[in-house]
Amino acid sequence: MKLHYIYDPLCGWCYAAAPLIAAAREILPVEAHAGGMMSDENRQPVTPQLRQYVMGHDRRIAAISGQPFGDAYFDGLLTDETAWFDSTPPIAAILAAEQVAGRGLDMLARLQRAHYVEGQRIADLPVLSVLAQEIGLDVPAFDAAQATVDVSGHLAASRQLLARSGGRGFPTLLLEQDDQWSLIDLGDWLGQVAAWRTWLQSQQGAMPAGAKGSGPVCGPDHCEI
Repeated sequence: MKLHYIYDPLCGWCYAAAPLIAAAREILPVEAHAGGMMSDENRQPVTPQLRQYVMGHDRRIAAISGQPFGDAYFDGLLTDETAWFDSTPPIAAILAAEQVAGRGLDMLARLQRAHYVEGQRIADLPVLSVLAQEIGLDVPAFDAAQATVDVSGHLAASRQLLARSGGRGFPTLLLEQDDQWSLIDLGDWLGQVAAWRTWLQSQQGAMPAGAKGSGPVCGPDHCEI
């Protein structure tokens, strides 16, 4: 049994799901598929309008999931009009961490904390190298991998998987077992880590019934639930 996780590092609802992903990794393999929500033409500079928009969602995320948001994010990063929200560099970092050490999901977790709690600019390459060092990666190997990973090809494959699965956005979770796939409704589990862990353990050897959709949804410039 394997869990497929279609995500974006700048998706607030993916941050909401982070404790669920951490719990799932204790039970079964989790394969990550980055979607590029704010890549290419969808990358955005930080503006007062963006700050107002994302803060409304972030407060809801905090209330539903219990995930923390730091003052350095709300009153620092979201007021820094020289910063950009760009999914491509952090996705390249995640792919590089996976290539170098099989630690892509560890890198994602560190990036989410750096962004939402510490207010760091995770689209900046020097920041990414420091974060890689913090989780114990070989920095020269990481930097070399980051410069050569095929982000565009990965994003295209992820979007094809999302379309085939019937998922509507980020995050989407798909449970694979014996060549059968089931779409999981994450909305049932946000903030309910113990219940989620119990449910996942119960699925080993049996496919889940009655999948209900992808729960939280993100488009090119927004996340909703």
